[in-house]
Amino acid sequence: MEMSRDEDARQATAPIRGRGAASRVAGRFERRELRGEDDGWGSVYADLEGVPKPATTVAEERARSIISRNRSPDIAFSQSVNPYRGCEHGCVYCFARPSHAYLDLSPGLDFETRLFAKTNAADLLRTELAKPGYVPAPIALGINTDGWQPIERERGISRACLEVLLEARHPVSIVTKGSAITRDLDLLAALARQGLASVFVSVTSLDNALSSKLEPRAAAPHTRLKMIAALREAGVPVGVLVAPVIPMVTDADLERILEAARDAGAQTAGYVMLRLPYELKDIWREWLQLHVPARAAHVMSLVRQMRGGKDYDSRFGTRQRGEGPFADLVAMRFAKTRKRLGFEGLPALRTDMFLPPRIPTPQGELF
Repeated sequence: MEMSRDEDARQATAPIRGRGAASRVAGRFERRELRGEDDGWGSVYADLEGVPKPATTVAEERARSIISRNRSPDIAFSQSVNPYRGCEHGCVYCFARPSHAYLDLSPGLDFETRLFAKTNAADLLRTELAKPGYVPAPIALGINTDGWQPIERERGISRACLEVLLEARHPVSIVTKGSAITRDLDLLAALARQGLASVFVSVTSLDNALSSKLEPRAAAPHTRLKMIAALREAGVPVGVLVAPVIPMVTDADLERILEAARDAGAQTAGYVMLRLPYELKDIWREWLQLHVPARAAHVMSLVRQMRGGKDYDSRFGTRQRGEGPFADLVAMRFAKTRKRLGFEGLPALRTDMFLPPRIPTPQGELF
């Protein structure tokens, strides 16, 4: 019997506690595949209880550039900075998972266990903001993977970037579900007093048990509501992002999330429908079979109804919202509740206060 003790190489037969993905789904660029084979003498999965659970590793990375530009017409920002690759929150539905395939790593378990920290992010940001001809526009900080995931408490890279932005009086917008952001209320409040910061807290469900399966290492739902309250109390413009809305899994919570967030102090709200690009569709199907097998077919049927009969439709204008009867119903429910609760938009971030940062020189501040 050929035995494999590699947790990443096994087929998913059960969830892994504390992880969103349950296996190492192969990336689309991989040339090799790891798989356990049973030759009939015994189960290759017989002793899974003795297999160590995958630990989180963090590799330090020296990035060559840090500001990414975006021209997507359905995205509200044109620039972003991502201090980390991969995300320990482990949200099984994360649209960024397929990006790990470019590193020859799995968008499944590798995405949430093999992380990369861009240790020079703040220095690069300072350099790029100081370039002649730079035109300020709001920077979305930590938009691809959460800038306030658990490793931020030790690394502090997102905070260092905030310090550069505050020094340069540069506008920043944030979407997060990490409680570590409350540690940076001092910087966010200072930016907000100048009209330079806004934060959206992402809330997927108010059900603690469901949240622990969908997003196992993110802040619990009640903690995210406390984050909204803390941000508002500090004077930081704050909204709630219901993302993603998942048919037959989280969609019933839509109105309750909006109501709870409004009570906590959220000033505006948005939502995004479940998106399944590339390998994410396989990771998501695996999660459905492990956690809600009786509903799996129904969930995917509704997903395909919203995506023109496919698992995913990447067209601008529809990828965030979907189309068809179910998508229209969610849109009407959201609009009706948003109006009833009196949500308004957040003030536009200012760009007229920008002051290019100074680049340190061997001569210091003499000249």
